[in-house]
Amino acid sequence: MTATAVAPEAAWFKSSYSGAEGNACVETAYLEAAVGVRDSKVNRGPALVFEAATWGTFVSSIR
Repeated sequence: MTATAVAPEAAWFKSSYSGAEGNACVETAYLEAAVGVRDSKVNRGPALVFEAATWGTFVSSIR
């Protein structure tokens, strides 16, 4: 699915931990019951969609 089909452009954001270089960043978009994830270098490209609980478990495990 393309990122624009997942969420409008204004919904996507980078982590505050992302560096200014912009080399290897992902962007996320919080949806109603899910989270979209895309490559910041290809903002109109494909996006992954995860259930909110699954994304929360992932983020908690990497902290």
